[in-house]
Amino acid sequence: MRRFSSVLFVFMVFAFNVPGVFAHSPPEHAQVYFINLKDGDVVESPFKVTFGIKGFGITPAGSTGKIRHMAGHHHLLIDVSNMPDMDDSIPRDKKHMHFDKGETEAVLTLPKGQHTLQLLLGDEQHEPQDPPLISEKISITVK
Repeated sequence: MRRFSSVLFVFMVFAFNVPGVFAHSPPEHAQVYFINLKDGDVVESPFKVTFGIKGFGITPAGSTGKIRHMAGHHHLLIDVSNMPDMDDSIPRDKKHMHFDKGETEAVLTLPKGQHTLQLLLGDEQHEPQDPPLISEKISITVK
């Protein structure tokens, strides 16, 4: 029994320290970001926004199998002042755009003025990963 306990202890230590063991947990170096926009940019509407991801994958919403633990899909937060609950599905409204098919770009039409944009990656059920993959919030001006 003592040997079994020792083997179990070693297995548990190993399992809980190997990256990728926990479902939906991106590695520390993973990030989402905007490829073609930066904070302070001035754009004309409509404009294209391109999403980047590093260290994790993109897969459509509803994906099954192992890929769902190693990837997610983009959500674009527009003019959001309070982040959604990280333990619940990301809302689906005009301020929380879902890219369910795994899209990595969009053409946006926004009214003139200042706007904020931020990316949040969601899992197969539109819930943020743990820890969440969130881009920096950028401000743009539509002229």
